[in-house]
Order: sequence, then C-alpha cells, then structure tokens
Amino acid sequence: MIIRSRAPLRIGLAGGGTDVSPYADMYGGAILNATINSFAFANIVPREDGKIVLYARDGNGRVELKSEEQLEINGELDLLKGVYNRIVRDFVKKPLSFELHTYVDAPPGSGLGSSSTLVVAIVGAFAEWLSLPLGEYDIAHLAYEIERVDLKMAGGRQDQYAATFGGFNFMEFFANDKVIVNPLRVKERFAYELETNLVLFHTSTSRNSSTIIEQQTKNITSKQEKSLEATHQLKQQAINMKEALLRGELSRVGEILDHGWKFKKQMAEGITNPMIDNLYEEMMKAGATGGKISGAGGGGFMMFYCPNNSHYNVKAALAKYDGAVKEFLFTKGGLQTWKI
Repeated sequence: MIIRSRAPLRIGLAGGGTDVSPYADMYGGAILNATINSFAFANIVPREDGKIVLYARDGNGRVELKSEEQLEINGELDLLKGVYNRIVRDFVKKPLSFELHTYVDAPPGSGLGSSSTLVVAIVGAFAEWLSLPLGEYDIAHLAYEIERVDLKMAGGRQDQYAATFGGFNFMEFFANDKVIVNPLRVKERFAYELETNLVLFHTSTSRNSSTIIEQQTKNITSKQEKSLEATHQLKQQAINMKEALLRGELSRVGEILDHGWKFKKQMAEGITNPMIDNLYEEMMKAGATGGKISGAGGGGFMMFYCPNNSHYNVKAALAKYDGAVKEFLFTKGGLQTWKI
C-alpha cells in the first residue's frame, strides 16, 4: 500500500504580511491569495521492520532512524520529523514504521509557501493513512502549529490555509489563531484573464524569510509608525483586490499591486534590494502596470501584472536577467489524498 497526497502552492495577490503575529492579533489581518498548478507531494509506504526512513527527493536528503515516539529535531529534515512527532503525540500514542517520500515543485525560499505547503501535504498523508478525523480547518491549523509552535519557525498563517483549501480565497486573521477562509467566486473569464496577464518570474535568488519576518514583528511590536501604517495599507489592499476580482475590474489590478508594493517595502528592511528595485522599474517600462515580490521578500519569485498583450514585451525584457519565467495555471482544489 502507498498513501499519497499533494497540496498546491500559492501566489499572494494582496495583503501579504498582515497574517503575521502580532499584527494579526492586535489589528486583524486580511490576505487574498490563489493556488497554482505547482505542488508539494508526500508519499507514505508502511513498513514492519521498526524503522523510519525519510526521503526529501528534491534535496537528496535521506535519514534512516529507529522507530520511536518522538524523533530528534536536529536540523535534518525537521519538517518531516515535526509532523510525525505531532501525529504520534496527539493521535497515535505509539511509534510508527514507514517510509516518507516528499517532493516540492519550488525551492525553499521561493516565496510560494513551499515549506508550509509541504507540511500540509505530509499531515494530509498521515490523516489518510491513519483515518484521522481532521477537517480542512483542523489540518491547516495543525500544520500552522507544527511550524510556528513546535518547530519555532517564524512566519504567518496564510500558506497552510491556502494549501488546504485551494482556489481563490480572501482570508481574515484574528487573535488566538482564529482564521476565517472566504472562498471567492471569481468568474472563469476573469480568472483566465488574470492568469494570462500575470507574469511570474524566479529571480534565481532565495532568501531567509524568518529574518525579514522577525524584523517586521519587531517593528509592529514597537509600534514603529511607518511600518505599522504600511501594514494597515496592505490590509486595505486585500479588500481592494477582492472587490476588483469579483467585479471583473481587472484594469485596477496593476494599480492595486503597485500601490501595495510601495507600502510593502516599508514594512521591514530586506524586503527589497537594488536588484529587485531595478527589475521592477524595468518591467514597468516594458508595459507592466504593477507587481510585487512573492512571500516575505528579499528574493524568490516576483510577479508583474501585464494588461492587454504587454506580457510579451515583459517576458522579452525578463530574458535579459538571470532567472526564469514560470508558466502557471490557477487551481480550484486544495489538499488531495488517496491510497493505492
């Protein structure tokens, strides 16, 4: 028997950073994101020899361990170990023996939520194998707690919920880890047009999102005025983007992205750099009307909104830079699990 799961990566369209504590706890956050046809995969093969074998197929990582109730968190495949530890602690109460194979379509530090999406996929695979009574909110919240509480990895809350629910979602974040996911009924022709006009570009750089998020958290905690006002503006950006997509006012999308990017850069140091700023300016000259960095910032993927047929010119201009355009399609589904 093999238990399989996959969960989609996401692109954040507006509100990025407002899902991070303490801002979400103090003021409430709002984010609009959409999942794409790139995935995190997890496959479990049960064993009966008292061993646990963990494979990260995208990073050539392999660990073979004795089956125990809790695995040591030591920097080796900790995301995989963290999920196992929590599943055993909360549900099984005894060691398990298995192989776990994982793969993610995007590298760590890409800004597409790859780490959190992988955690969701692994939780989903265990839930399928063990018939755990977990709904969508349960899986997303458990994945969030594994990363942010158990493994103490800095970050927000949107990625776990995007990967679990899938599609276009307007998410609201409150104190005490409360999250409300509002699926958006974006008409197909509007989604197709948005898909056509958005150009996703990998800058061939990665970043340590936790460093940026820690700075952002410090600025909010100290009520640094510039950073706080910027975060308020990004929350409003998510509301504006929701209205534009639902009404089909796609001519506003570039303007909303550009407005948000100006404020995003004020949230914390490291979100942008001269290379990113130059790239953004050049794509605006090539015909984009707005854009943003994906995720916390500092590297990874950037996206540009290119109305009419300007995406041809923007892609040609991007060819002069190190990196690659990533073609994508929006997806409607979230986490999927099955057995063979």
